[in-house]
Amino acid sequence: MGGVCSACRSYEKRNQINWKQRWKEFEQICDKYRGMNGSSYDCAVAVSGGKDSHFQVHLMKNVMHMNPILFSVEDNFPMTEAGKHNIRNLSEEFGCSIIRIKPDIRTQKKITRYMFETYGKPTWYIDRLIYTYPLHMALKFHTPLLVYGENVSYEYGGNASEDTYSAKNQLLNGVASDVDMNELIQNVGITKQDLSLTEPPSVDELDKLDPIYISYYAPWNSVRNYEFAKKHGFHDLTHEWKRTHHVEDFDQVDSRGYIVHSWMKYPKFGHQFATDYAARFVRYGMISRKEAVKLVKDHDSALDPLSVSDFCEFLGYSETEFWNIVDKFYNEELFKRDEFGRWELRQPVWEE
Repeated sequence: MGGVCSACRSYEKRNQINWKQRWKEFEQICDKYRGMNGSSYDCAVAVSGGKDSHFQVHLMKNVMHMNPILFSVEDNFPMTEAGKHNIRNLSEEFGCSIIRIKPDIRTQKKITRYMFETYGKPTWYIDRLIYTYPLHMALKFHTPLLVYGENVSYEYGGNASEDTYSAKNQLLNGVASDVDMNELIQNVGITKQDLSLTEPPSVDELDKLDPIYISYYAPWNSVRNYEFAKKHGFHDLTHEWKRTHHVEDFDQVDSRGYIVHSWMKYPKFGHQFATDYAARFVRYGMISRKEAVKLVKDHDSALDPLSVSDFCEFLGYSETEFWNIVDKFYNEELFKRDEFGRWELRQPVWEE
């Protein structure tokens, strides 16, 4: 198994899973909570408005006949037209209420600048809220059953890749962990109160919740979710924006500035979202490895200029300042400068 990533290993294990049995477990957990609050909400779904959100809400509302309340976090970057449409469509198509938080912009700007300049993780604050905010709201609405889509670490690789139905430990998956709150308070000029929503509920409060991953109960497929969502009013970016560092036009379409974060894996690890999706397409049997390598070569290094301009405008950077910050995160064990001063991989996958 040497040289095979954990995401591929997880995908290979699908054939060993009794999906009918897992679906029965899903039905049982829905039976447990259905109608628990009378005519009020009996479950909650953490949503962005994207393709997966459309599938999750359909599953809970139309298939499992639950009465979900939806919780969402707005990232405060300028939204795309598709993003504006999709969050509205999610409510209208499925007849669900959405409670959406627009985080404190001043705090977001301070933390984003610090996390970008210090760790190359610009959207840590938003990503953290995406994990913690639904937990707080589920407690307030007395909806223990809190539904998430996929277990990111297990499906796509990560340091918390346990095959589990429970989403209680997803804060440990690396996306929004590994930061000392006291460090932020000391270095960013914010208070503990500014960070209150980024702290998860206490252990005792978490024990009152039953957060789950849909991907544990049914085989998760990003493309299938997209095809489903399109038939229910979801808009991709086909007529709006051709992104240079993506190989698809249907994932993370809400705003342009936000997706700088997923590209920041590239200077640190030598791959980013284009590689992630090219690999998914290979696992799904849609393209060959040779075709995937061509996509990676053409797109992985090419951070989209509109993403950069939106990011810089929101945070007050000049583009020169932006690229100077990015430059310091290039891993010189993986990269070297070419004759034009551009960073290039020392051992690119297309030369293997």
